[in-house]
Amino acid sequence: MTSFLIRLFVRHPEQTELAETRTTYGKLAGITGLVCNLLLCAAKVVAGILSGSLSMMADAINNLSDSGSAAVTYFGFRLAGKAADAEHPYGHARIEYLTALAISLLILLVGVELAKTSIGRILHPVSTSFSVLSVLILAGSILLKLWMAHFQRTLGRRIDSAALQATADDSRNDVLATGAVLFASVLEVLTGWRADGYFGLLVALFILRNGYEIGKETVNTLLGTAPDPKLVKRIAEEILSHDKVLGIHDLMVHDYGPGRRFASVHAELDSKEPVLACHDLIDEIERTFLQKHDIHLVIHYDPVVTDDAELTRMRGLVAEAVHGIDSRLQIHDFRMVRGPTHTNLIFDLVVPFDLMDRKAELKRRIDERVQFEDSRYYTVITFDEAFATPPPRE
Repeated sequence: MTSFLIRLFVRHPEQTELAETRTTYGKLAGITGLVCNLLLCAAKVVAGILSGSLSMMADAINNLSDSGSAAVTYFGFRLAGKAADAEHPYGHARIEYLTALAISLLILLVGVELAKTSIGRILHPVSTSFSVLSVLILAGSILLKLWMAHFQRTLGRRIDSAALQATADDSRNDVLATGAVLFASVLEVLTGWRADGYFGLLVALFILRNGYEIGKETVNTLLGTAPDPKLVKRIAEEILSHDKVLGIHDLMVHDYGPGRRFASVHAELDSKEPVLACHDLIDEIERTFLQKHDIHLVIHYDPVVTDDAELTRMRGLVAEAVHGIDSRLQIHDFRMVRGPTHTNLIFDLVVPFDLMDRKAELKRRIDERVQFEDSRYYTVITFDEAFATPPPRE
């Protein structure tokens, strides 16, 4: 069914890098979720009224909230697919993150209300009626929600969507929640224990936990999380695949929403290479990233001296020293300023965030190693934060 719906409604299903294709996937997920959840809500309301089951009504309201989430998903993807304009030159793709946040808030609101009602039923228990219709509705709901979770997760993975992954997680949790309602109904028939309120509260706790997890992940994304290490590695490997590029550093990746990534990096090239040839190579790499990966990449050209034996030796010694302290440390922009009494080794040191409070210690240990080689050498270090640390060239 999933493949059939994709073929039926998505014009270019494999071209997920296209904004139009991404929007179509999101709208398909939203409409499908809206229709399925409204049907489930209506069926459970009928069954809840007939049986008097609060946990059944709670599950119905949960499906109603899922319908609202599906509507938010649909309109969120429509807005996120809008082209960039003068007021939003980086596009509107971050609306997808706001969509996921709105979904989490709706889920939390519903969870709180259901928890209050369920606690009331625990304090004042009421007997429920068992019916074959209720069992059939709950069993059908579990099967449909299993398919919805698979459907939403498949679409979410195809377009790398936080909003669709959130709705998939919600559908998965609904399977557990509905299973709990079914178990409560069977348990009361077998034992006489009025467990409806307890299982209604359990459903509410599932809803609250899911809403919290979705909201937490979305807020982290909006605040700005570290780029995916796989993406960093792919960017580094592709740039370093060009023979003239000796190394890269200061890689930064900015996320303006799915499909709207911007990146900047410094690329080191031999200072003896013609400047215009280096410029042409950098332009070619930037164009390739935009066409192939839809990443707006800006490369800063760093010329590197390669024919100075003393500089090359000391750069290698310093690199070995910092790696001996911590393998995550990296150096770049290494140069020497020679004087009559001493020589300054000037370089930038890329430091992970957890080591930034140990700058003095790092400098002391590097100085000890350098001056053990020759007391005339002094270091002048600029400490850089490791926003994204690409692997070194092999």
